[in-house]
Amino acid sequence: QVQLVESGGGLVQAGGSLRLPCVASGRTFGSYTLGWFRQAPGKDREFIGAISRGGEGVYYNDDVKDRVTISRDNAKNTVYLRMNSLKPEDTAVYYCAAKSRMDLMNFLYDYWGQGTRVTVSS
Repeated sequence: QVQLVESGGGLVQAGGSLRLPCVASGRTFGSYTLGWFRQAPGKDREFIGAISRGGEGVYYNDDVKDRVTISRDNAKNTVYLRMNSLKPEDTAVYYCAAKSRMDLMNFLYDYWGQGTRVTVSS
């Protein structure tokens, strides 16, 4: 089992960038595929991207792939989401998630963080 804690949310101006870390507990961090999702007010949860266990493979939602980078540091049990050129419509609660399966394009995850809220002002 793994516990995930996101941080770094807050108020950001449009055009700016964010970098959200998600720290995991446990000694098997490197055995999990990690993903980032977000949920805007009144909308369904949206997949942002995923990164493979070793970090060599990433897969992004086409809608945001030009503005997003996901990376991980297995030595620090941390996965990062960086998003540039922020827009007001990026306002959402951002979640990281973990799963044992390797398929980056499967959106079913086993473990979820509590989320961190990002508000983008115009």
